[in-house]
Amino acid sequence: MRLPSAPRERKPALAALAVLLILVGALGATVLVLRAGDRIEVVKITEKVSAGKPIPTSAMKPVMVAEDTGIDYVKWKQRNALSSYRATADIVGGSLLVGPMLTDKKGLPEGKVVVGLSLKDGQYPRGLKTGDVVAAYRVGDVKSNSAGSTGDSDASSGDRGLLVRNATVDSVTSANDGSGGDLPVAVVVNQDEAPALTQSAANGEVSVVKVSGTDSGN
Repeated sequence: MRLPSAPRERKPALAALAVLLILVGALGATVLVLRAGDRIEVVKITEKVSAGKPIPTSAMKPVMVAEDTGIDYVKWKQRNALSSYRATADIVGGSLLVGPMLTDKKGLPEGKVVVGLSLKDGQYPRGLKTGDVVAAYRVGDVKSNSAGSTGDSDASSGDRGLLVRNATVDSVTSANDGSGGDLPVAVVVNQDEAPALTQSAANGEVSVVKVSGTDSGN
């Protein structure tokens, strides 16, 4: 005589877990498909680019990455505009190019150098800013040459104290609000003008004035 078999124990919790795992797997696959559709083509640097140098075409290749609004990628379609930019720091080969790696500030023209000045209150005009064109004078020379001079000598005393006729302000470090104190200023001058200007600056004898017509881009 066959004994009746024991009824199978149902495990609803395991069944629910299995269904949940299936749904999670399907959802994950869907997300991967969607993310694959949000990929963009960006610039990858294939060789080292030194700071201050333009990005050569030979050092660029396209790669696909997932789009991320938090990263300022340089897109492959923008590569032709890179000739106007330079590397802000050394870029290692294998890096993905992003906006902060680039600057549109070009290097100095041939024969030009940057000289730093520390100007005291009264040695610079109020409102001095980057891009202004200034003339630099040796203050001591102007005073000594003008003493006891008359006639034509007076008219030319200013020229004898002239160090640089046209210098472009490269940077003004602190706010120029007329509150007094030293003002660090960097100016771009001809290379042959730099020694005399540097020496006078070291002695605190340099005064700068704005050149008329600076708005014209002199």
